[in-house]
Amino acid sequence: MPHIVLIGTLDTKLQEFLYLHQQLNDLSTSTSSPLKVTLIDCGRTNIQHEAISISQQALIAEYGGSELKDTMKLPRGEVIQYMTQCCTACLKTLLKDDQIHGILGAGGSGGTSLVSAVMRDAAPFGLPKLIVSTVASGDTSLFVGETDITMMNSVVDIAGTNELLLNVLSNAAGAMVGMSAAYERTLERRSKETAQQVERVTRIGITMFGVTTPCVNYITQYLTKNYPVETYVFHATGHGGKAMERLVEEGRLDAVLDLTTTEICDHLFGGNMSAGPNRLEAALSAGIPNIISLGATDMVNFGARKAVPAEYLNRLLLEHNPTVTLMRTTKEECDAIGKFMVEKIKGFAKDQDMIEVWIPKGASVVSTPGEIFADEEADAALAEAIKKGLEGTKIKIVQDTRHINEESFASDIAESLMKIVSRKKDGV
Repeated sequence: MPHIVLIGTLDTKLQEFLYLHQQLNDLSTSTSSPLKVTLIDCGRTNIQHEAISISQQALIAEYGGSELKDTMKLPRGEVIQYMTQCCTACLKTLLKDDQIHGILGAGGSGGTSLVSAVMRDAAPFGLPKLIVSTVASGDTSLFVGETDITMMNSVVDIAGTNELLLNVLSNAAGAMVGMSAAYERTLERRSKETAQQVERVTRIGITMFGVTTPCVNYITQYLTKNYPVETYVFHATGHGGKAMERLVEEGRLDAVLDLTTTEICDHLFGGNMSAGPNRLEAALSAGIPNIISLGATDMVNFGARKAVPAEYLNRLLLEHNPTVTLMRTTKEECDAIGKFMVEKIKGFAKDQDMIEVWIPKGASVVSTPGEIFADEEADAALAEAIKKGLEGTKIKIVQDTRHINEESFASDIAESLMKIVSRKKDGV
């Protein structure tokens, strides 16, 4: 029996959520598939209705903390933060105590901010998450982040029902029923595999950028041909690095080949593809096999050329495509990148025997000899910062004479990772 959780601000969206609730139950009846629906009210004021499973009042009483707040006296922004906190704690409890197969929300910008934050913080990858939103046709990165939230554009505001909105809400209910049924089957399959003690393949996270794609393609081909592995390739656009590290934290990756660490450059120098200040920490802290390399550390990423900050306009720039402009990192910046990596490795490595750092001759397709970003002095500064910083540790450093996209480099780094994986399995 799929279990779907509905989350919304019912003081302003009651009729719309009652319609969603009805549609879910009607679909359950028409398909002869039993369905459980839990409706949570996370609005500013308490609303009474028999369809509500967890009222706003009950939500605050149970999850509002030691000092309960009067939401009627709080500014709107603080209400959203407080109800997000309460609802997140509630959903975590539901996930712990019961199986949930889908989460469905609907709202404007405020409701979307609230529900998406709950989904991001409480729900694991894979669990279907859908929001019908008035802001779904714009930049949704603030709501989706590194997660697998699905957003559906409401077209009209969710403020009173009409034929178009009801059609959209009906489609959302249908989508959620289908996704939740599929997710239930996935959980059943996993449960059977666990019961039968089916040997699980090694799950490997790999980071990639357009300028390191050849290497990643060689790596995945080599690994899948020679080992029982499942590769997860993450585009190092900021959210990609965050997604990989979140999967590590959830225990869903067994090893990491962090080939492309360009997100560090963007964090340090104001690019638009930063994964934040905690990059590298998850895999290091987890103690899993982890090879770190320097893919695309020869560049900082900006949007269209007109979006490059004024202080960088005199730098070496390359228009990768109409929406992406690359800036070559300098000797001083490469030194800072290396020191950032060293600080993370020395500060967070749970098991230094599980870590290697590979330093190729060129970090991308545009920094090999003769290419526009070729800069041996900058590359040497990065290599020296890493080697000097890791002196006295047990970290293995491989300084290679091949560029990162050579097939032999790719196969060797992949094989080295699998040797670490083997040692981990053998407890060596």
